[in-house]
Amino acid sequence: MNRIIPFCIILLTAFVSFAQTDSLLQKPKNKLIKGSFYFTWGYTRCAYSKSTIHFSDHSGKIRENNTGQPTDYDFTIYNATASDRPDFDRIPDIINITVPQFIIHMGYYFNNKQDFGIEINYDHAKYVVDDYQRVRIKGQFNGNYVDKDTTLDPKTLLHFEHTDGANFWMVNFLKRWTLYNPGKKLHIGWVAKAGAGIVYPRTDVTLFGERLNNDWHLAGWIAGVETGVRAEFLKYGVFEFTAKGAYADYRKCLVLGKGNGTAKHSFYVAQLSATIGFKLFGIKK
Repeated sequence: MNRIIPFCIILLTAFVSFAQTDSLLQKPKNKLIKGSFYFTWGYTRCAYSKSTIHFSDHSGKIRENNTGQPTDYDFTIYNATASDRPDFDRIPDIINITVPQFIIHMGYYFNNKQDFGIEINYDHAKYVVDDYQRVRIKGQFNGNYVDKDTTLDPKTLLHFEHTDGANFWMVNFLKRWTLYNPGKKLHIGWVAKAGAGIVYPRTDVTLFGERLNNDWHLAGWIAGVETGVRAEFLKYGVFEFTAKGAYADYRKCLVLGKGNGTAKHSFYVAQLSATIGFKLFGIKK
């Protein structure tokens, strides 16, 4: 995840450069260039719907791993529950600031009213299938068909998670309405956002006793809506508290490494998030 923060800084720099270029082209006189940029950072909690997860090995051969367990498979587990992993106890450790479930917003208002804009939204959410739950499992292992209820034992059968993250990347359009605006130093508004994007997880899986923490990988798509309170204070400060609902479809998660096993599943996610940051105004001529 050390690449995430530099990448976001590059995006923010690109936003500012675009604004400066645009302002030179318009050449207004004694006016504030339309629009402003903002950047916020914060943390989130997530709740997930049940998910049906399909696992398959595309190697085309029956083999065994070093534990003697089968690794030729094509099976599905039904209605599996999952939880997030907030790790908020790591927030005071500045070195591990990206360990908890953090989120980043980088946005641009199109006008001086700051009531309509576009936003890049990155959620470093974590998704963990609950161990030792009873699920229905159907499919084949080394050619043997199975259809039964079973316990997800992480040591002998399965442990499955996206904890370096589930990684939701979205582009949102946003609308803001004023709730309270006593002066230039405080504005409280209500925001609504809608957008879509990609999921870019790093899947950590233990399958039949063998664990692999795979590479980050473009796995599917996500779409959702978000709404909540936005406060702008002391001219440059920004704070948001929002709720989001989204649908994520992971079409191809890496399981046993590139070119071999994959998993696919989809789920609904509900989030509560709090972020704080700053905004940059246009340039006066």
